[in-house]
Amino acid sequence: MSGPGLIARYLDALAGQLPGPLVEELADGLEETYRHYLELGQAPEEAAQAAVAEFGAPELVAAEFARVHPARRAARLLLATGPVVASCWAVVLVTGRAWTRPVPVAARIVPGLALLAVVALLAVAARSTRYRSAGRAGAAGCLGTAALDASVIIGVLAADSSLRWAVVMAITASAARLALSVRLLRPALARSGLGSSGGPDPGLGAHLDRVPRAAQRRGVGQVQVAGDPHGDAVAAGVVGLMIIGG
Repeated sequence: MSGPGLIARYLDALAGQLPGPLVEELADGLEETYRHYLELGQAPEEAAQAAVAEFGAPELVAAEFARVHPARRAARLLLATGPVVASCWAVVLVTGRAWTRPVPVAARIVPGLALLAVVALLAVAARSTRYRSAGRAGAAGCLGTAALDASVIIGVLAADSSLRWAVVMAITASAARLALSVRLLRPALARSGLGSSGGPDPGLGAHLDRVPRAAQRRGVGQVQVAGDPHGDAVAAGVVGLMIIGG
């Protein structure tokens, strides 16, 4: 197999896991590395093999980009707000003696199922090592979180006009998370290829800067995609608290 052919196959493998703009940026770095080895006197096939070896397996490169995906960060931030917002609404339920009020079964089940679905999406985005999965799940989780917060605020205001201190506190917490969800949604959509613009993402350079520079050029294969035990424990605890408190 010729050198250019090997590089083309490598880029094709990356294209199956990463969006086009990212692959184009990586292709530039790979081409520069390839030319570097050619200048050292290596044959085209040997230069291509050396360049590809330095970049590392496509799976590792894709996993590293998934690790710094804005949607993954958004999911973790929203999961971290779960116990706080849930605690605020728990105070509303307790102080208002909500269990004494007749509530239709559907009104109990549907919000709970929606909450579980949103938590599941955010958990997938927070832990996924696949770029597209992290992006789409994170974007959907942001939208779901915003919808839940908006719904509960509207529902409470419509059902109870007396704004007790607990209600004001809970609405403030949900409104703050709603604003955070909207703020996090745009970069999550853009990096996932779900934005409205069909051209290159103007924030792509900043996204690439979050990947260690060695991973962009002649050291991608040296970047370790290691787990974060502390982060795993925090994420698991947050998910549990959201389910219990939500």
